[in-house]
Amino acid sequence: MDAYTNFINGTITLFSDPMGILIFFGGVVGGMLFGAIPGVSMLTLAAILLPFTAHLSAEHGIMLFSVIYCTGVYGGAITAILFYIPGAPENAPTAFDGYAMTKNGEAGRAVGAAVMCSAIGGTVAAVIMMLATAPIANWAISAFGPPEIFALVFFGLAVAATVGAKTLWKGWLSILVGLLIAVVGMDPVGGIERYDFSMPYLLAGIHFIPTILGFFAVSEIFIQAEKKATGSFIAPKISVDFPSVAELIAHKVAVIRSIVIGFFCGVLPGIGATLAAFMGYNEAVRWSKDKSQFGKGKLEGVISSETANNAATGAAMIPLLALGLPGGALTAIMVAVFQFHDMEPGPLVFYNSPELIWVVFAAMFYANVSILFIGLIETKTILQLLRIPFHFLAPMILMLASIGSYIGRGLVLDVMVMFLAGMIGFLLRRSGYSIPGIVLGIILGKIGEQNFAQGMQMVHYDLITYLSRPICLILIVAGAITLGTGVYKALASNRTSANQE
Repeated sequence: MDAYTNFINGTITLFSDPMGILIFFGGVVGGMLFGAIPGVSMLTLAAILLPFTAHLSAEHGIMLFSVIYCTGVYGGAITAILFYIPGAPENAPTAFDGYAMTKNGEAGRAVGAAVMCSAIGGTVAAVIMMLATAPIANWAISAFGPPEIFALVFFGLAVAATVGAKTLWKGWLSILVGLLIAVVGMDPVGGIERYDFSMPYLLAGIHFIPTILGFFAVSEIFIQAEKKATGSFIAPKISVDFPSVAELIAHKVAVIRSIVIGFFCGVLPGIGATLAAFMGYNEAVRWSKDKSQFGKGKLEGVISSETANNAATGAAMIPLLALGLPGGALTAIMVAVFQFHDMEPGPLVFYNSPELIWVVFAAMFYANVSILFIGLIETKTILQLLRIPFHFLAPMILMLASIGSYIGRGLVLDVMVMFLAGMIGFLLRRSGYSIPGIVLGIILGKIGEQNFAQGMQMVHYDLITYLSRPICLILIVAGAITLGTGVYKALASNRTSANQE
């Protein structure tokens, strides 16, 4: 049977069973809600529900987690846009321009763009997943190893250095700060303790959830409190105007580019939606004719980030289902669901349980479509949160962020880290440093370090062999050119300023 017939059969199987319908809509709503709670995320919901999936059928268990994955990635965009609080790391780039749009009285346009582009990115990825799971997975695994992933991280960091800082040098220093935070704790390869200052807490590294909540939410509270104290505070205007179809068409290149980037990153095991979101945003900046507008409320920033991270959700299922390799944290949890039912994800699933595969494919397709309808309906209600006065809203945000920081590991120290990061972020933002750069350095630092070490082990520490891999070499050269171009422009700007003086 062809893909269309299989999809129809999967749809009928999904919606002909009352229990299947209940689980589907429960996953849609649960993913959106938990995705929108800072520090909690869809992973928390998945961990809570995991023991109960043993009592469900294999189709219902895998379908539930796949739906949560789709809608959970979108849910985190809401708080990122309205309050500068990313629901998950993959929503961090959305906050850069989304929150700026909220302060500019364009919250409706930002949320509407997130809704529509999340639905578009996820739906297109689901269709591609249904058509080409096996061949795409085989190509990704054969062409991309640790050296290529490190090179991709290097390229992303090189581009990110130009975003959000007053000068290029401060952009680089911001990336460096993030990288320094990322290397605290145990060496992922040799197991060597480093930068722990004899504190057992730091052996596990600085957890990224309280750090991100501090740099985003807490620092923003301090910024707004300072404005309130000096009389320069301006409450955000409420606007429920959605972006028009014409605006989305005008950004069609950004949408298509982000779908490709998101799908590409999602297919790579261990990468997933977080890197996809940052790469989508970074490429939007790189190809823009006016880079200075990013971070100040540019719609393209929201479109690129949310399209890319949702496109990665469908793609992340490809290595799991085709090869048995989880593409991220949530797909790793899904492996346990397969094992509950004495199954192993991989090629044999397509032959032994094709009905399960197509129920999952159909559920992910309809979950992404549901984002559009449910998201647009709930947007006008959610925007009313902006009417809450700052002196009431600030304590609520701090309480929510504190709960999100604590719940991850149950450590009060994580809450203290959040407030410390908030104070540091407040001072750095006042000095013109880039919070996006710091956050990107934290998230990608660990990924880059681990893959660099693994790649060097693969080539027996021969740098020439390392760079002889074509994709790796291309990405590193592209990153070096990006850095070199930035240095040239910065020096030229300094010379121009000196001549004018």
